[in-house]
Amino acid sequence: MLRIANALEAQLRAAMQRAFPEQAAAVEAAGQRFDPQLAPASKPEFGDFQANGALPLAKPLGQAPRAIAAAIVEQLAGDPGFAELCLEPLIAGPGFINLTLRPERLASEVQARLDDPRLGVPEAGSASPVVVDFSSPNIAKEMHVGHLRSTIIGDCLARVLEFRGHGVLRLNHVGDWGTQFGMLITHLKQVAPQALDTADAVDLGDLVAFYRQAKARFDDDEAFQTTSRDEVVRLQSGDPVSLRAWGLLCDQSRREFQVIYDRLDIRLQERGESFYNPYLADVVADLDGSGLLVTDDGARCVFLEGVSGKEGKPLPVIVQKRDGGFNYATTDLAAIRYRLASPPAGDGARRLIYVTDAGQAAHFAGVFQVARRAGWVPAEAQLEHVPFGLVQGDDGKKLKTRSGDTVRLRDLLDEAVERAEADLRRRLADEDRQEEEAFIQHVSTTVGIAAVKYADLSTNRITNYQFSFDRMLALSGNTAPYLLYAVVRIAGIARKGGAQAVEGGSAFTAGEGLVFSEPQEWALIRELLKLDAVIAEVEEELLPNRLCSYLFELSQVFNRFYDQVPVLKADEPARSSRLALCRLTADTLKLGLGLLGIPTLERM
Repeated sequence: MLRIANALEAQLRAAMQRAFPEQAAAVEAAGQRFDPQLAPASKPEFGDFQANGALPLAKPLGQAPRAIAAAIVEQLAGDPGFAELCLEPLIAGPGFINLTLRPERLASEVQARLDDPRLGVPEAGSASPVVVDFSSPNIAKEMHVGHLRSTIIGDCLARVLEFRGHGVLRLNHVGDWGTQFGMLITHLKQVAPQALDTADAVDLGDLVAFYRQAKARFDDDEAFQTTSRDEVVRLQSGDPVSLRAWGLLCDQSRREFQVIYDRLDIRLQERGESFYNPYLADVVADLDGSGLLVTDDGARCVFLEGVSGKEGKPLPVIVQKRDGGFNYATTDLAAIRYRLASPPAGDGARRLIYVTDAGQAAHFAGVFQVARRAGWVPAEAQLEHVPFGLVQGDDGKKLKTRSGDTVRLRDLLDEAVERAEADLRRRLADEDRQEEEAFIQHVSTTVGIAAVKYADLSTNRITNYQFSFDRMLALSGNTAPYLLYAVVRIAGIARKGGAQAVEGGSAFTAGEGLVFSEPQEWALIRELLKLDAVIAEVEEELLPNRLCSYLFELSQVFNRFYDQVPVLKADEPARSSRLALCRLTADTLKLGLGLLGIPTLERM
């Protein structure tokens, strides 16, 4: 209802200006405007919207809020555009103005959405791309449950922004550079030298085990340490053999990562730390030229403003270490500089979104401050850290295996699918239903992966959440299976005779319209029309759980509607009108779940 809300806000503001022209002129002279303080009504019995702008005007106008509200309502009465939108406004309490939309206007909004593949959500039409930096695993390390949150939260935000019409760069800032590659390349050269000369001569197998072997040697063997440090120098100086070994390690990791991304239906463009190597020296030169760079104990750093350590001294962001090397902060600064720079020198983005765990909040706050002080951030650009909490076990501690190891992401997904399959087979046996194996595997995979995604996304990302297969796979409550079943239920209506209205090819022409009379119908209509506002909220606040809450509430409202109001057995025109609501509900659920990265099913 964003378009309606915007129209109402303009009408209310104009009414306030007509009611109090002298004060309006003074407000405008100060570069401000009257604020109607329009918001959705707090309770359904109050109508659709509530305007609270009369209350803050009481003191400057020297009048009672109810009198101010009455003057505004009097002006609204002479506005034909307002009369087309709303029934007669009511003044409540100390001066609230309650507004109820006309039923025929609500019905026309439903009709418009039936013919709109975007379901009333406008396109933003942004010229500048948005960067969403998410997932970011490290080469030669396993993707674990900690990567789950970054990956699916980032993907959801990218989907919402893309749907709104923004050009989105989905960047995977993988850890593919640094001192750890010295020990990995040294180990590779010594245990599998043939891999460096013949393509695909050696399968490195489990890269995690390979990493652990190299790390153990590095910790225990001083000679190996020395060789590894020398190898870092050769790699950074462009030695072809070292680069080939590095590329082999990266390629094998990419293949392993892609298996996970394919299962989760994630699209990413890799642009790892190595991409920014050519720009690190420019970062140092820029900061030095702007007078921000200070040498402290041999390291070159920028001291932060307003951020102090334990001794009250400003904290530094180290840009270049004493040995001349660079670190994560340097790479992140180079990334910001490149992403904001105009093409062809950069991406020309104006919104940078970083999806990482909450533990990196201080790091990004420092990096963002340095970038702004260096003059790299245009006034209209946004730098946003999207933090998220930990995934915990039932004991409230960080989720780990029984042996105390970090849970591997592929193992977690495997178990989710296996549990979904076991649950499906039990239900089929209880219902004495016979289904083909392909159906069972498809439903199990869809439900299992959806359950994992939705359990994460439905939680406020800022908080920790407890991982529970039993809760996330339940057919009741705020879960993926519950929402998927709502879509399946509507598909069942189509199979029972409502295909024309539910599956497309609307049965309505512009002249026929829709007819509604029951409270359950109007409740469902009002819920359906909230979609555009919810999408706008997620786009602005970057909180996927707002979309999840909306879809759950919509499913509940639909189920009450369908349980309490006859649909297929209703007489015309009620039957077709109610089938239209079923179709719009299904389309809305499918769209919303798609933005969460969750495909739907026709049968479960």
